[in-house]
Amino acid sequence: MTAPLTPPPPPHDDSPHQVWQGSPAGAPGAGRHEQDGPGMKTEVRDAAVITVAVAVAGVLLGLLWWWLAPHVPLIGDAVDKSWVVYLKDSEGEQAIGVDGTFTLLALGFGLVSGAAVFLLRRRGGVPVVVALGVGALLGSLLAWRLGIWLGPTSDVIAHAKQVGKGVTFSAPLKLGAKGALLAWPLAALIVHLGLTALFGPRDPEPPYPHGPAATDPYGAPLP
Repeated sequence: MTAPLTPPPPPHDDSPHQVWQGSPAGAPGAGRHEQDGPGMKTEVRDAAVITVAVAVAGVLLGLLWWWLAPHVPLIGDAVDKSWVVYLKDSEGEQAIGVDGTFTLLALGFGLVSGAAVFLLRRRGGVPVVVALGVGALLGSLLAWRLGIWLGPTSDVIAHAKQVGKGVTFSAPLKLGAKGALLAWPLAALIVHLGLTALFGPRDPEPPYPHGPAATDPYGAPLP
């Protein structure tokens, strides 16, 4: 009778010269840390460019507001050697029209800027959304101050003395409802988020939405 054959034990390499090798350059996960850094830097750089570009567009908004806003007529009069200035048409709606013009223009700029940022940067991301909102708010502030600077002087008494008693002149351009400054950023964010939800890139769906398929010990799928 022969002794039963037993398989030899697996070889053990106890050589002191054994070394560990890292993943090759083409293996999955290689260079992952290198990709994360430049990706974040790119997003921050794009966000800075978007903020500056949108904010600079406020110059155009300010010019349009100064050009299209209705003029509020004032008139000056001298009473006991002191000047008083009052509205020529106390029931006029020119002051409301000034705020309305700024609001409508800001909504239009929000529509255009939100769509433009989406078309140029379809991947979106938090930095892009924040940059769009901040840039639009800065653009509104720039447009507001530019319109006031281009409009008539804010010293209405000196202006009344300059034009003379009983002569109509335009009131300084001002924004009565400061909430209009939020029209541009709100419109831009709503448009951008809406376009991203409708046409933005989608994440790939997993191959097994309900988990991996069950198999028997030999790898065959179970019924």
